[in-house]
Amino acid sequence: MTTPSRLPDPYGPSSGANLADILERVLDKGIVIAGDIRINLLDIELLTIKLRLVVASVDKAKEMGIDWWESDPALSSRARRDELARENAELRERLARLEELELDRGRAQKE
Repeated sequence: MTTPSRLPDPYGPSSGANLADILERVLDKGIVIAGDIRINLLDIELLTIKLRLVVASVDKAKEMGIDWWESDPALSSRARRDELARENAELRERLARLEELELDRGRAQKE
């Protein structure tokens, strides 16, 4: 029984470079996959699911105006700090209003 000394091209050592080239091109150019799923029963729409998938590098996504991860507190420490600062300011404002109301009530009871 003889075995080939070389694997076929799709599985050979050059396929890794080809896959890396393809991945680099996809990330550089970007790719969009879009689709809709609709479920109807007797011409009544029961469910609609819209799927949108964008595969691109971070730089390419920013060029396209996609940067939601920068403002998502779950993904960005800066966004987390900004949200905490905003929440802190809101709480301080509410506390100041409550203290002002309490002072007003105290004054009204004295009179």
